[in-house]
Amino acid sequence: NSFDRVFMVHMYHEIGEPYAFLWRMRPALAKGGQVIVVDRDRPTAQHGIPPKLLFCEFDAVGYRLTGFTEQLKLGGYIARFEVSGKRPEPSKIKTCAARYPQS
Repeated sequence: NSFDRVFMVHMYHEIGEPYAFLWRMRPALAKGGQVIVVDRDRPTAQHGIPPKLLFCEFDAVGYRLTGFTEQLKLGGYIARFEVSGKRPEPSKIKTCAARYPQS
């Protein structure tokens, strides 16, 4: 409960188990803490993550999107999330793979 902000700059797409990562990060955030992701709108195999997949993964673990800005000059985007509701039990997390295949 001590981090006010966690910044992930061009690295979220490298996380092999995003649901576990996000689930374990939740208790580290202070009340009102934010997670800020800077990445590119590309398939993950091309070192990026489509925004809709990012939103889905965060939502599945109980975060809500609080801001999104495309940064065309930087070739990517900035997304901001906060914790929303209770942390789901791992067995209740619904993955986004079926909705976003080959991302």
